[in-house]
Amino acid sequence: MTVLTRHPTGGLADDLSGRLRGLHGRMLAMAPAIDRIACALYDPATDLLKTFVNSTRSGEAIADYECELATSSALQALAREGGVRVIQDIPATVQGTSEHSRWLRRQGYGSSLTVPMQDNGAFIGFIFYDSLQRNAFTATVQRDLELFSNLINITISSVYAAVRSLRASAAVAQDFVRLRDYETGSHLDRVAHYSRLIAKTLAQPLGLSDEFIEQLFLYASLHDIGKIGIPDAILLKEGNLTPDERQVIQTHVPLGLQILEQVIGKHALRDLPDSTLMRNIVAGHHERLDGSGYPQGLRGEAIPLEARIVAVADVFDAITCRRPYRQPQAIEAGLAELEHQAAAGLLDPLAVAALTSQRSEVEAIRQRFHDD
Repeated sequence: MTVLTRHPTGGLADDLSGRLRGLHGRMLAMAPAIDRIACALYDPATDLLKTFVNSTRSGEAIADYECELATSSALQALAREGGVRVIQDIPATVQGTSEHSRWLRRQGYGSSLTVPMQDNGAFIGFIFYDSLQRNAFTATVQRDLELFSNLINITISSVYAAVRSLRASAAVAQDFVRLRDYETGSHLDRVAHYSRLIAKTLAQPLGLSDEFIEQLFLYASLHDIGKIGIPDAILLKEGNLTPDERQVIQTHVPLGLQILEQVIGKHALRDLPDSTLMRNIVAGHHERLDGSGYPQGLRGEAIPLEARIVAVADVFDAITCRRPYRQPQAIEAGLAELEHQAAAGLLDPLAVAALTSQRSEVEAIRQRFHDD
């Protein structure tokens, strides 16, 4: 069995972490006491706040951390009502026992400013500013940081806007041409959450960043967007596909890449943070390690890690959910089939092992995002 360890696409000079570090450097000219900026994303389906990107001058950045928004009444109110939250004396004010509270005290931060982020009128997360100094966030500093907060919000919300536009375009096209693909919204949600679960499990052994994990989560739902251009007679066929029909359905991959460029725009797609990751997912989730996949017949580590992860999530959901040509199989059967395909050199064995090790989480995702 081949063990693949290639680091995912990321670390690009134009990624969100790089942009945030650049803004942090400019920010220090007017607010030199800002020692840390971090962004956490919010998932309304699970009520989870999740670490995403950060720029930390000193100390240890918190990573791979998530918590339910409902556990903090102050943050809940901030998300709901807007405004900002200022803590001018963290040691005297933050006395909680949560992992985040303990981390704040351990790093020695003296004060903080929290700003909610929105996209299209909806709450999507928080920007956290921290300083080693107490009383660092004066009214003047808060005013100076307002522009930077807006820039950070716009940059991150561009990702949400792109995904929202693509999914909305897919839905409109399906309604217009009366396509009824078996890949419902629930399927897209499950694949996204399975992919995130795999990536989180692999975060420590492969050194995956929070940014990679959350970008993967956001973009995984777009993996089969090209299927809106495939006739429903083929998509919904109950029997086996003919060789000609199989060739037609395989064209959904290049069609998906065309849709990315048409909906977002070629220039905007290049400027979108980590757009390479989005393209790799759409282009590579049907590639297989032994070269038997499509459309390029890539082998092994030539297939980007993000595509290999989404492939495992997609295959598992296809096995365990109803399809026009067969009934769903149980979770145990689905996981066993993944292990069989990994042993046969088709699927990434690390990604398969990551999913099979999280049996209870897999069941929770299936229950939360079940088909009607």
